[in-house]
Amino acid sequence: MKPTPKTHIIIPARYKSTRLPAKPLLDLHGQPMILWTAQKALQATFADSVCVATDDERIFAVCEQAGVPVVMTGEHASGTDRLGEVARILGLADDDIVINMQGDEPLVPPVLLEQAKNLLLANDDCVMATLCEVIDNYDDFYKNSVVKVVHARQNALYFSRSSIPYDRDAHLTGELGNAPKNAYRHLGLYAYRVKLLKEFGTWEQGVLERLESLEQLRILENGQKIAIDIAKVALPLGVDTKEDLDRLNAMPIDEFLKF
Repeated sequence: MKPTPKTHIIIPARYKSTRLPAKPLLDLHGQPMILWTAQKALQATFADSVCVATDDERIFAVCEQAGVPVVMTGEHASGTDRLGEVARILGLADDDIVINMQGDEPLVPPVLLEQAKNLLLANDDCVMATLCEVIDNYDDFYKNSVVKVVHARQNALYFSRSSIPYDRDAHLTGELGNAPKNAYRHLGLYAYRVKLLKEFGTWEQGVLERLESLEQLRILENGQKIAIDIAKVALPLGVDTKEDLDRLNAMPIDEFLKF
């Protein structure tokens, strides 16, 4: 009988951020945000290990001082490339599963991490699993900062910043309704097989990945399959801007800790 793969949660953390510099180290209810994210990951009892992956000595020092496992990496074009280096440094087995937990999403429910892991285990023909949620308004549907995904039979067909799928008949008649049809927001939460992570960095960026600036398209462009399902629970908003950070800091601490 084939042994059950081990599961590792890795949190990529970059100091440089276009919209919010030094984001992982910004104060959130009295401590750096990256530590809240790491504490949330450590609540995931199904994981065999948890670590932060960074190319910045300041982030490394904060994590090390707090007793959070941390790995120093080189600079990378994407978080997935960084995960591949960590997998090699830690000597992870090819069949093991790595869950990418975003460092700027300190409120991610561990149940979603486990859902992504189980989805990958249930789809042997897929190299990665991810989650999505329904888009129920046109404001989000038309935003290029909201990544849309088209999927069928738990397989991702395409990811885009454009408003897909396009409802031709509704546009012809002008009867769009209150919400777009079959529209899903992609959640930036991934479970990978380690074998994929080791291969990912050897693949060149494809035309679609460069056009959309979406690294998951590199997997589809190389003929690999991505499993996807609707998230069991809502994913609280992460921190992309100072306004997002201010919103979380304004939240009463007892409410913040309920997530």
